[in-house]
Amino acid sequence: MSHHEVIVVGAGPAGLLVSAELARRGVDVALFEARTTAGAGSRAIGVHPPVLAALEASGATERILAAGARIPRGEARNRSGSVLGEVRFDRLSTRFPFVAAVPQAVTEAALAHGAPLPVRGRRVDAVSERIDRVEVRFAGDAATASAVVVAAGVAGRRLVPAALPRARSYRDRYVMADLSGPTGEPDGLAVVTLDPAGVVESFPLPGGGRRLVAWNGQGPAEDGPALDTLRTAVAARTGDVPLADLIQDATAFGIRRVLARRMRCGRVFVIGDAAHEISPIGGQGMNLGLLDAATLAPVLAQWLADPGSEGAFDRWERSRLQSARTAARISGLNTALGRGRGAGSHRLLAGAVRGLAGRFSPVLARAYAMGFDADA
Repeated sequence: MSHHEVIVVGAGPAGLLVSAELARRGVDVALFEARTTAGAGSRAIGVHPPVLAALEASGATERILAAGARIPRGEARNRSGSVLGEVRFDRLSTRFPFVAAVPQAVTEAALAHGAPLPVRGRRVDAVSERIDRVEVRFAGDAATASAVVVAAGVAGRRLVPAALPRARSYRDRYVMADLSGPTGEPDGLAVVTLDPAGVVESFPLPGGGRRLVAWNGQGPAEDGPALDTLRTAVAARTGDVPLADLIQDATAFGIRRVLARRMRCGRVFVIGDAAHEISPIGGQGMNLGLLDAATLAPVLAQWLADPGSEGAFDRWERSRLQSARTAARISGLNTALGRGRGAGSHRLLAGAVRGLAGRFSPVLARAYAMGFDADA
């Protein structure tokens, strides 16, 4: 039975980052992943300012920015194209006054520098804490560690029942597509179109591409191809028929909200989507997990060197649970604002957005750039 100082379960963004940061601090870490090959990517494209700052010392920020598009500002518009409000990230007092848009596969490659190669095809069946170690069991095999970090997303929750999260499923449905560039859309500008039929979001991608997301009602997924649904939504709600015609493929998805009661159970730690899952509308979910990993690694390395420093774990857990609750509230508000509504209600919403964006633009920019995260 092999033994390591730390075993990390899950080689997604959070697992790769915590593994790399521990290895950079001289910790013996093993990384186990159930998938036999790397995933093709996910919906996460935005890397927010606090994460860019946290990754700078490792060199990951430089690698991400070399391949990413920078988004210094965003606009909320109505169907006619009139601007309801503007959010300026480039006016924030932060090291990186923008959101970096980059495919998740590129982000993962940037995070993986210095991390141990994941041992693939290793599905963890159980994690059991002993007196002075944690045992990780696979089919017909096992390994032990002084501590275990579970970063295996939804599948990882079964491994830590004591931290069983509270789950809520939203009825909202969305359709989404990524367009390779150039698309002719303005560089560096995120556009959110508020329409009585529901929101359409348009975010820059590297090379002039665009990520398009449209609200598609509530309840069971509607019949019909996602491609036709998204094309129709973009054309009708934004009036940009040429942009709609560029869409060649689309996918549909739903959303959930999950917040763990705990992120630490003795020598076992739960981070990323295993601990919290929030609406992707607003793009903070992956970033929340990356900040979990970036802040846990130094505390864990210090504890391995000095077991008397265990009190820092409690402070880490309180901080990350607070941050998850904050991000969940912001993403929940974004989801509510993007739903379809009657014409009268929509006029009231548009007026409220216009007033709030004018008066509280710096606060909104800070919120959408994760400036209210406890570890920002």
